[in-house]
Amino acid sequence: MKNAMIERLVLGMVSTNTWLIQNKETKEMLIIDPADNADAIVRQVEKMGGVPKAVLLTHGHFDHMMAADDLRDKYDISIYAFADEKMVLSSPRINLSGSWAYPYTLDVDCLVRDNDSLQLAGFDIQVLHTPGHTLGCCCYYIKEEGVLISGDTLFAGSIGRTDFPTSNMSHMRASLRRLLQNLPGETVVYPGHGETTTIAYEKRTNPFV
Repeated sequence: MKNAMIERLVLGMVSTNTWLIQNKETKEMLIIDPADNADAIVRQVEKMGGVPKAVLLTHGHFDHMMAADDLRDKYDISIYAFADEKMVLSSPRINLSGSWAYPYTLDVDCLVRDNDSLQLAGFDIQVLHTPGHTLGCCCYYIKEEGVLISGDTLFAGSIGRTDFPTSNMSHMRASLRRLLQNLPGETVVYPGHGETTTIAYEKRTNPFV
């Protein structure tokens, strides 16, 4: 990586990865998929000396977004999510909070679409729509840093579940093909759960490919 420092917090009842991506030069920071513990995230931000500029959601399941409101309020920043995910974010049944935690919904500030280019914290971030786990799942690709934030689309040796509301296995397979066929093999994948991997390794070994 050239100018990004990336730290992980594993939070919540299903061990969700919250990623903090900081610009080494400016200290500006992105918070991706803030799980359910805003205090822990704030402590890590302070430890890193970060200046948060945005919250990015890969999708709207409860375990990826329940600290987002608190972080938006504390840092006066915007929350970004894919446009097709509005239904998931607005329904405790569909975002699973109603059955796994407590009913929770989230209004976001910025709705993004496929191939949008976001200029945030000094990074050029490409939005890649990757439906399958949910209808509005997306990944965030930072080409210059060789980084893909994959959410619950691609895991090390696995993929996100496709038995939830708005999930679709055929969409998931198409999304996997898009990532694995189009991104450079050396791209480091930062998933929503589990350890990091690379595009090349998943092309060789992922049983769902």
